[in-house]
Amino acid sequence: MRTIEHMSLREKIGQMFVTGFPSTEITPELKEVIEHYKVGNIILFSHNIDNKYQLGELVTELQQWYTTHTGIPGFITIDQEGGRVTRMPKDATNVAGAMAIASSGRPENAYAAGRMTARELKALGINFNLAPVMDVNNNALNPVINVRSYGDSVATVSQYGIQMMKGLLDGGVMSSLKHFPGHGDTNVDSHIGLPTIEKTLEELEQLELLPFKAAIEQGAQAIMSAHILFPKIEKSGVPGTMSHTIITEILKGKLGYKGLVVSDCLEMDAIKRYYGTAKGALGAVKAGIDLVFISHTPETVKEAIHLIEEAVATGDLDEALIDAAVTKILAYKAQYATIEELDYELVGCDVHSRANELMRTETICLIKGELQPIHTGDEQVLFMGSYSYRTDLASSSLNQALSFPQYMGEHFNTAYEIIDIDPSEEQINAALPKVQGYKHIVIGLFNARENKGQLALVQKLLAAGCKVMAITLGRPYDLPLIEGEFCGIAAFEYTLDAFKSLLPILNGEVVPTANITIQM
Repeated sequence: MRTIEHMSLREKIGQMFVTGFPSTEITPELKEVIEHYKVGNIILFSHNIDNKYQLGELVTELQQWYTTHTGIPGFITIDQEGGRVTRMPKDATNVAGAMAIASSGRPENAYAAGRMTARELKALGINFNLAPVMDVNNNALNPVINVRSYGDSVATVSQYGIQMMKGLLDGGVMSSLKHFPGHGDTNVDSHIGLPTIEKTLEELEQLELLPFKAAIEQGAQAIMSAHILFPKIEKSGVPGTMSHTIITEILKGKLGYKGLVVSDCLEMDAIKRYYGTAKGALGAVKAGIDLVFISHTPETVKEAIHLIEEAVATGDLDEALIDAAVTKILAYKAQYATIEELDYELVGCDVHSRANELMRTETICLIKGELQPIHTGDEQVLFMGSYSYRTDLASSSLNQALSFPQYMGEHFNTAYEIIDIDPSEEQINAALPKVQGYKHIVIGLFNARENKGQLALVQKLLAAGCKVMAITLGRPYDLPLIEGEFCGIAAFEYTLDAFKSLLPILNGEVVPTANITIQM
């Protein structure tokens, strides 16, 4: 591996950037930024991935480009949090999300999820996972964190997040905590807007900073910044990612953090719309960010690199900052970016699949009421629900063919009815005659807080005297919005894996033991 002493300014800056591309094959635009701009790292999304074999071949080709044109292996990064932020293919083992795992009450599940995830990532040549989420979800209206968080208490987030981090590191994959100094208390998604948190540093020190502080003490090696305004801390009007106060003075200074600091994607609207992605990249480097993510557009990476080169030439940016960042990057690459033989057999293997199924079953929560088993062929049972949709840009792409009511109806050989995601009053009234003759209605809710027609339908079903089981396939915070007596279950995600984990609960084979406190 090359050393910093033998690198040009362009080569050093290239090591500080991570970019992406829109297909399952390397594009000419990506080849150009690797060859001519020396960009040394990639982020993979679900649109880059078909199956484990294609993914392994793609990663191998990427590393060939990096070693040929930069002399240094690349960080191959991915957002494999589990749950609704899952990029790995269907033939891999995809674990449950953070809040689901915490509901199991077993921190060892978080470690097992991290270790299993790391082993499969590494088996395909992926060396850097942008997980776990260490945000305390203390705002039930949070549109982008919610079930990606381990919970609404510092103790839960710290305990489970650190176990996930340790599992990833022990599995040989770099782990990045996110989103410093905390994204839990927002009601704006930074992918599409610029959130503001009106808290003082003292208030952050009492809550949001505590999981990060605990993880730093336990050996955290990478931390991701948040695109959030903290006007009572950073007076200049820039978000955390571009804030010298937050990144250098607080994270590196006050918390004593020595590891890698990475940015969230600078093409998110919180940066792109309000500051410009290239200027945001320069601001991030000045703030003390080591690894800059421009996750989708290589052309924008070129613009940012030119801007940083110009800043160094004019003295606006001290090259020593770049040298310090690259020194850290190379040190971590020497540890994690080693190129090893791929192991396709490990990915999605029977041992991992069985362990994941057991772990997922332990995450299903009975929140309210009494669970009565559903028997195959029961003519008095009707499954209802909508298709899912992509709730935010952090979520993975959808399986458009996946339908909760259809899957359950076909599995149990019972009736099912597919409804709109937000049924109108007219549609609800049209649906009510269809439930006559069914005594037990099982309805899958998907973010009903934002799609109130689902809630209105449930209330009409209860008013009609139906026995209702409501299963949240997204945020569990939908359940307290339902008035009356019903059975409430939290399953946390609208995925085939979640549906499978519900089956032994619904048919009575397994008694749910998970627990999450939701104010009813």
